[in-house]
Amino acid sequence: MGDMGQFLPMILIFVVAYFFMIRPQMKRQKDEKKFSAELKRGDRVITKSGLHGKVVDLNDKDASCVIETMAGKLKFDRSAISMEMSRKLAAPVKK
Repeated sequence: MGDMGQFLPMILIFVVAYFFMIRPQMKRQKDEKKFSAELKRGDRVITKSGLHGKVVDLNDKDASCVIETMAGKLKFDRSAISMEMSRKLAAPVKK
């Protein structure tokens, strides 16, 4: 019983770290993967670098997409598209 008492604080620290750090990160990665898989032509998106545009073409071979901007068409990796900013852009405007 004395040996278990020594390891109890370490176990509690790991449990807290799992629920407050590891688990939310895994959920976020899962949501990012789902978002990039659900992209379709015509979606208005924002890249992580701040470029606004509309998806013109999707390529499943190399996980890329072509985005049309006011300056022309650019090819990006799907992972370069920001999930949070793109969802804010697509959200309906509340009055």
